[in-house]
Amino acid sequence: MKELPLSFLDRMQNELGEEYPLFLKEYEKEPIRGIRLNPLKCSIETLRHSFPFPLENSVFSPLSFVFPKEGGKVGQHPLHHAGAFYSQEPSASAAVTALNPQQGEKILDLCAAPGGKSTQIASLLKGTGLLWSNEIVKSRASILLSNIERMGIGNAVVSSCRPEQLCKALEGFFDCVLVDAPCSGEGMFRKDDRAIEEWSPEHSQSCAVRQRAILESAATALRPGGRLVYSTCTFSPEENENTVLAFLEKHPSFELLDTGLSGGRPSMEKMRRIYPMDGGEGHFVALLRKKADGDTPKRFSAYMPQPVLMKKDAESLWNEIMKIPFPSYIGQSGQYIYILPQNMPDSRGLGILRAGIQAFEIKGKRLEPCHHLFTSALPDSLRNRINFAWNAPETAAFLRGEELDISQSLKGWTGVSIENVMLGFGKASGGKLKNRYPKGLRNHV
Repeated sequence: MKELPLSFLDRMQNELGEEYPLFLKEYEKEPIRGIRLNPLKCSIETLRHSFPFPLENSVFSPLSFVFPKEGGKVGQHPLHHAGAFYSQEPSASAAVTALNPQQGEKILDLCAAPGGKSTQIASLLKGTGLLWSNEIVKSRASILLSNIERMGIGNAVVSSCRPEQLCKALEGFFDCVLVDAPCSGEGMFRKDDRAIEEWSPEHSQSCAVRQRAILESAATALRPGGRLVYSTCTFSPEENENTVLAFLEKHPSFELLDTGLSGGRPSMEKMRRIYPMDGGEGHFVALLRKKADGDTPKRFSAYMPQPVLMKKDAESLWNEIMKIPFPSYIGQSGQYIYILPQNMPDSRGLGILRAGIQAFEIKGKRLEPCHHLFTSALPDSLRNRINFAWNAPETAAFLRGEELDISQSLKGWTGVSIENVMLGFGKASGGKLKNRYPKGLRNHV
């Protein structure tokens, strides 16, 4: 069994009572492994057919599944590359299940990296509304951005901004806010030795101070009548229930709602706790609502994109690649042209890394398509596409960045899909496909 901090164990024994031996026994077991389906790109039938291990439904989300511990490195599975699923232990999906995103809503994920909960929100928005994913640490925000791109999400804004700055600028803008707060990580002890090494009672206290500040910011960004989910992956009452109760005492305009979760167990009031013996790792979830106050909703200036200098060229290239109409809402930033999300507010000074789909790159006097254009495309919207089985040798070769032998009839930019899930693209000429799968994403085996 892992060697856990004694002060942590003493607190858990007091908290769990006669269930404490069951809790300890879980640390003799391997962590539960899971994935979450991305319905924007893949059906459950395709996933079950292509996944080499049986998938068992999770109680924490209808999109989440458990698979056997001998499942291997699923991050190298071709469908993972294609964004058909996200590798996520099942109980981590509970917070978004409680948030219950509805199509058309504007949702802020305030502490979003590495992107598990953001991509889950996007899968429920189904391309409608607006997802704003923020991560204050720039290096982590880059990982978040990569996952947004891989999962084919086009209605997202990714930013790296201080929560207080972002939420003040967008005061009252969002229908929902998720605060998956940075925490002491006690719930991750079974799967992350570093979390054990970094833990201390003092660290937990400092996390609680930071969490309360983040919650204050989140409250500002939420419209009257909107929903807020606060979640952590720790067991500490100071970081969980006490943080929520302190917030409610300070903000009588908020009320606590039932999370609606069936997994885990009730905590104080209507909050929810998940322990390892509940079929996941450790999580805490609370759902709050900001009472409607009858005030006129605040109006926001629309985002005004930079004009696209090569718009005619972009439209021409689009029509060369796509069967569907050229999008009307586009903008340019640096050498890239973007297809922008609808309902995007003025976001100057908010550390935007990307808004919408990075569609084209300007290279001198010509344009080339970007990876995100193909990962976000529906397979049947492309003029040229080749499809392979997930376990075909061509799939493995493409993921290694190799040139492929293809039909002589294919010419120009060509999408590559596996099991009809978009993976990437290349350029076809003379019976060869020159590979454009990004070098940093390629397999090396």
